[in-house]
Amino acid sequence: MDIMKIVAAGIIATILAVLLRGERPEIAVVISIVTGLVIFVFLINKLNSVMSVLKYFAGKANIDILYFSTILKVIAIAYITEFGAQICRDAGEGAIAAKVELAGKVLIMVIAIPILAALMDIMLQIIP
Repeated sequence: MDIMKIVAAGIIATILAVLLRGERPEIAVVISIVTGLVIFVFLINKLNSVMSVLKYFAGKANIDILYFSTILKVIAIAYITEFGAQICRDAGEGAIAAKVELAGKVLIMVIAIPILAALMDIMLQIIP
């Protein structure tokens, strides 16, 4: 199972990072970051299959591709932002992590503008 490989890699990397943190903290940070990136790259392949299934069902349900793609982009930005912020925190950079999270939130707002505009149009049509 894939989760067993991911968990095993995470545990091994954690043990190495903890053992090295006292004498070589810079190596411990690199181990943490590289492990996170390896796991992320592994998961991207899995997410592609999920996206294919979601696109298929969106087509079957006649969901407007603009709304569907926007929702997928928002989800992707949220996951990538969380991943980046956690890497920054692992490296002891909480302030940078907060800025990464702020950037993710702003980008989500920017991407969501078409949906917000459509909602505003609907509300303006309902309210005389």
